[in-house]
Amino acid sequence: MFLSIIFIIIGFVLLIKGADFLVDGASSVAKRFKIPEIIIGLTIVSMGTSMPELFVSVTSALNGSADMAIGNIIGSNICNLLLILGLSAFIRPVRFQRETRLIEIPICLAITIIFTIFCNTDGIISQIEGIILIVLFLMFIIYTIIMSKKGMQFDKEDGNEEIEEKSNPLSITKSILFIILGIVGLKIGGDLTVDNATNIARMFNVSEKIIGLTILAVGTSLPELVTSVTAAIKGNSDIAIGNIVGSNIFNILFILGVSAVIVPLSYNFSYNIQMVILMIATIVLALFPAIPPKNEMSRMNGLIYFIMYIAYLAMLFII
Repeated sequence: MFLSIIFIIIGFVLLIKGADFLVDGASSVAKRFKIPEIIIGLTIVSMGTSMPELFVSVTSALNGSADMAIGNIIGSNICNLLLILGLSAFIRPVRFQRETRLIEIPICLAITIIFTIFCNTDGIISQIEGIILIVLFLMFIIYTIIMSKKGMQFDKEDGNEEIEEKSNPLSITKSILFIILGIVGLKIGGDLTVDNATNIARMFNVSEKIIGLTILAVGTSLPELVTSVTAAIKGNSDIAIGNIVGSNIFNILFILGVSAVIVPLSYNFSYNIQMVILMIATIVLALFPAIPPKNEMSRMNGLIYFIMYIAYLAMLFII
């Protein structure tokens, strides 16, 4: 047990440093190429921080553990919204760019609805449905490419043009190196933390379902947690929210899509309670921009999300 605790500490150190590298490298790329940070958050950062979910879900599908593959995604997406975005906003209010509140969050909600329908139609996500999810993911990537060219103008029309920072960005080589080192650090750190936390939980006879929906879900979301909180502290709110929204979209469309194409995924209807919570959390996110202070996720909004997550954890242990 002592060795597991040591590995958890090492894992957290790698997560923190990995997040630092990833945020600095991604932000520098955005500044150098004049790409909106929200686009960097939706693509490079969100895909990089979602590597643990990809690894766990695809491996679970290959091993025939569809329940874990789907449960990991549902639990991780709930954690991304309620815990991670909640903490990020509580540390520093997150401002919603125009395309985020009008396009990306509604896309995330629509995808969550599609995911729910696929799971509940016949209790299975078929290979055809997996292909549909991957096609939708490719369409989302095309959208981000288009918005990388038009996003800044889109925000200017809404009067939300941000003051350009005068800090010099890193060189391209250094930025790419930082991004790669960040992703590797997050992957290794996440693995060390999840594996050893799971070992400790099993020593105390915690059930597999609770481990999957709590330790595994939070563990595979640790890269998002550290990256978004680090971005919030550094004032990169676009990366913070882009990372969360992008990760949730990536988790459903790409990770579940690929997993279902490998082998059809059977759905355990007992997860419908968690699915409803995920839906509510996404709807609340869509409503935040309309709640004063408008177009901003305030510290109070972040606290609401965090309290919702604590209530969700309490429900898991009660039901």
